[in-house]
Amino acid sequence: MKKLKTLFAVCAVGVFGALSGSAEEGMFLPNRLPENVLQGRYNFTTTTHWRRLIQRASIRFPNGSGSFVSTRGLVFTNHHIAIDCAEKLSSEEDNIVENGFLAKTLAEERPCPDLELNVLDSIEDGTEQVQAAVKPEMIPSEATLARRAVRNTLEAEKSKETGLKCEVVSLWHGARYHLYCYRRYSDVRLVFLPEIGIARFGGDPDNFEFPRYVLDIAFLRVYENGQPFRPKANYRWRSRSVREDELIFVTGHPGRTARLDTVDSVEFLRDTAYPQTLNLLRRYEIALQQFALEGREQARRADHDLFSIQNSRKAYTGFLRKLQDPAFFAKKEEEEKEFRAQVEASPRIRALYASAWGDISSAEIDRGLNYTEYRMLESRLGFYSQLFRLARMLVRLAQERELPNAERLPEYSEKNIPRLEQILFSPAPIYKDLETAKLSASLTLLVETLGADDELVKTVLSGNDPRAQAFRLVEGTRLADVAFRRKLAEGGMAAVRAGRDPMIELALAVDPLARRVRRIFEEAAELKRQGSTKLFDALRLIRGTAGYPDATFTLRVSYGTVKDYREQGKTVRFATRLRGLYRRAEDHENLRPWKLPQRWLEKKDDLDPDTMFNFASTHDITGGNSGSPVISRQGEVVGIVFDSNLQGLGNEFAYSDEQGRAVSVSAQAVVEALRKVYDANELADELGR
Repeated sequence: MKKLKTLFAVCAVGVFGALSGSAEEGMFLPNRLPENVLQGRYNFTTTTHWRRLIQRASIRFPNGSGSFVSTRGLVFTNHHIAIDCAEKLSSEEDNIVENGFLAKTLAEERPCPDLELNVLDSIEDGTEQVQAAVKPEMIPSEATLARRAVRNTLEAEKSKETGLKCEVVSLWHGARYHLYCYRRYSDVRLVFLPEIGIARFGGDPDNFEFPRYVLDIAFLRVYENGQPFRPKANYRWRSRSVREDELIFVTGHPGRTARLDTVDSVEFLRDTAYPQTLNLLRRYEIALQQFALEGREQARRADHDLFSIQNSRKAYTGFLRKLQDPAFFAKKEEEEKEFRAQVEASPRIRALYASAWGDISSAEIDRGLNYTEYRMLESRLGFYSQLFRLARMLVRLAQERELPNAERLPEYSEKNIPRLEQILFSPAPIYKDLETAKLSASLTLLVETLGADDELVKTVLSGNDPRAQAFRLVEGTRLADVAFRRKLAEGGMAAVRAGRDPMIELALAVDPLARRVRRIFEEAAELKRQGSTKLFDALRLIRGTAGYPDATFTLRVSYGTVKDYREQGKTVRFATRLRGLYRRAEDHENLRPWKLPQRWLEKKDDLDPDTMFNFASTHDITGGNSGSPVISRQGEVVGIVFDSNLQGLGNEFAYSDEQGRAVSVSAQAVVEALRKVYDANELADELGR
């Protein structure tokens, strides 16, 4: 295969790395930073050392971001990112989520059962190879398979060549493809986690709000060959708090934005995808709340799922609020109308690219017609159960391994097998009572959505009502046994079928229809991708730039300033102080979710009440940025992103810094808490070494 062109992560703005046009807008590729804006607006010029630092010290978690903050592999992230590990280490007798955790020595650090961290090593351009595989005469189904084949092959070849985890990343909705190679670390151990009462202070009522008062932080450590890992770079720690209007940076892995979507694409989200998703989330939220009311242990078991569902529900509510704003939609329509007029004005550009909107419109029609079935059968929340997820993974792993790597579903390609096996063979506990409650809720929704007379529904229920069938499936399956899962994975399709496991049989029964609707969505995505490529090329010809790409859960850099904002005629100050934490707890009579952990009450007089706790900034972030370090011009940690305010959720579709803010924990508060609340002086001393 033709050699890929290397894109060194230290180069400046290139042809496709355009400058942002609105205030601090932009989630920039690490190899295409907005040097002209930074120099012109802030008199700041990045150096080779600075650019290498942000790449080597930034970490991707499976569910967010983090960073190296010491020479001994110490990792800084959010509590709500590390809680997945902590819950798998907790039990009814040793609830470290509720009580917190501190390893005083390396020997006390606890291994996370199935956590993999990725650090970006290199970026190369694979656009030519991927685009060449798709011929003009191909129909979408053929193009989908051709593109999958070349992507899987590129990833496998590069992974074998480098020994790294390499993945092809689609940018500008498929107009460009870059090959990202990561160093992966699977020996990760928990070092410190505060009590959930302070990490999630204010709970769901305060989520996506500001002012905030939370210590949403955690520390882990990467090991290599049994010893603390020595990273190539790590961020140093700044004890001085941020100042108003100070220029600071966020380096993290934003998951997804939809700013380049056409009006038709946004309408699909507004009218179909988001309302259905919200209905599903609300249903699961109620089911989990009811389960949690059954007892203290049930509440512990449900906590992570419930928080995740509530967080998603509130986020989607914010997304939908933006899309339902007539002013936003009118502006979106006007911008698209203007661009289409520019395309039509040039006969050459019109001939080449005017069909883009028709391609995308057809794709969105197909997605809209099939979305309900896709959500119920193929999405992760369709059959809401970890046991079902494992069953589907085993079934598809066996099926896909019978195919050449180039033809496999992307998540089952060779480069992803180590991660799949890490999940499949994880010793993390699975609670059958929680699984029954979750699966019961999803089966009930399946019946309501598809109808009791639907043939698939009849097959799934096997003559039982949804709750009885959920109980039968969960009690009858052996998939909670790691040894059994390993036996099926190693035995291939013959072992999977011979196991005669009811959850496996459910996955097998659902799989043909799920794959069918998945193919429809993949073909629609291919058609949309081809239309988006045309728009990208037209945009470059007409305006000379295509802007920065939408977020793709890859490393990005955003810049911004610490800033107040106005809401309902009042100024919301950019920072909160420790004294405000105690005042807010008192205002709510120290009742949940504003109940402070006992040690915080006992240590109140030891703390400096003027310590900056949380702060708001204009950074362009989205989901996936949780755990992102906030760094100074000098590359020092000054905070950690954990949220945005409600107004910032609309940045998913169009950035605005009028009210939207990223919300972070101050680095100053972290050290204050470690030293004076948790007696963790050794950990505080290690920061930034």
